[in-house]
Amino acid sequence: MTTGQSIKKFIYSIWMFIQKLKGSKDKIIFNKENKKPLSSFYSLKSTLNNGNAFLFETLKGKKVLIVNTASDCLYTKQYDELEKLYELYKDKLIVLAFPANDFGEQEKADDSSIVQFCKINFGVSFPLMKKSVVIKNDNQNEVYKWLTNGNLNGWNNQQPKWNFSKYLIDENGILTHYFEPMLSPLSKVVRDIIIAD
Repeated sequence: MTTGQSIKKFIYSIWMFIQKLKGSKDKIIFNKENKKPLSSFYSLKSTLNNGNAFLFETLKGKKVLIVNTASDCLYTKQYDELEKLYELYKDKLIVLAFPANDFGEQEKADDSSIVQFCKINFGVSFPLMKKSVVIKNDNQNEVYKWLTNGNLNGWNNQQPKWNFSKYLIDENGILTHYFEPMLSPLSKVVRDIIIAD
């Protein structure tokens, strides 16, 4: 970990403490009416960091937390929190990371450097996808097109506001929640939603 990343890690700890004091009420958008997707989540696929195909039909029966990530962001420490969350609930949850460079040149690395950084610094064992575009434009990753288009997912049009925005899909392929970046993956509210049946 570089000196700059160590400083960001320290600042992140202070920032998250402040956010915890503020509460989480305004940091979550949820599917109030339990709207079903118009296009199946399980028809999606992506490409893993190593180039292999990843079919979403293999995710049936588990909750899925999809996160756009970056290696040089104030929130990069959330990799550690995501790994802990994944280890706590891996019987019912899978975390999928989508590295992207959409917010201020914070993911400049190539795919092999990203995976090495994540494993060495945070022990990441959940799937990492190939670096892609997650914000709305002509090059947007197909998974993020589904996540950010209410005509596909049934209700949500919110694109990531920054790195480490989080989308939760339930065991039946329904997008249930969007969590803003500043909400820790290990926060009580996130954990309570994950363990709820």
